[in-house]
Amino acid sequence: MSRSIRLDAILVQAVIAGALSFAHLHDLALAAGQTGWKAWAYPVSVDLLMVAAWRRLSVQRSRLAWSWFLVALIASLGANIATAGLLDLDHVPAWLRILVAAWPALAFLGGSLLAHQTTSHTPDPEPAQEPAPAVEIDRPATPVPTPHPTPEISEPTPAALPSTPAAAPVVPPALVDHARKLSADHRARTGTDMDTATLRARLGITDDLAGAIVAQLA
Repeated sequence: MSRSIRLDAILVQAVIAGALSFAHLHDLALAAGQTGWKAWAYPVSVDLLMVAAWRRLSVQRSRLAWSWFLVALIASLGANIATAGLLDLDHVPAWLRILVAAWPALAFLGGSLLAHQTTSHTPDPEPAQEPAPAVEIDRPATPVPTPHPTPEISEPTPAALPSTPAAAPVVPPALVDHARKLSADHRARTGTDMDTATLRARLGITDDLAGAIVAQLA
């Protein structure tokens, strides 16, 4: 509802502005010596040039279209201001008479240039080209140097020391006397001398100590 009211208001404003501008242009042309139908043709020419320039601007924003739109707008505004009491319409200056007389040719030139202006179309962007696949160049493989085996350095084995005979254990004299008694008792019962193993078992001593005692008992 509000949108339709707004559009109607704009339309009414456009009709009022167009009618007043049309009447002011007619009055100015009439004061400049253009009588009869010629006075009515001037506002039509100005409005048509403005419409043509605006339509060209809606298609392509160019300096040419802007220039002729401003020319038509200045002509319309100038007529409105001139007929508002700033200009004596009974004594129009000569330069204004010349301008009004030259307007038809000027408007025809502008309309022709606008009609024959070529519309520059922006070329469609070319599709992005996919990058070409990288060409792989077969290069000879660099031989990997084979590491030379590091010679193992064997640690010198210490020379075997010459075996020295173990020192004979020291036998206490009391133990020798006790072993002699046992040996005599053994000979009396068995008729044989007591061997090292028997002496070791009877005394509970080591083999070395038993051997040393047997050696002393021999």
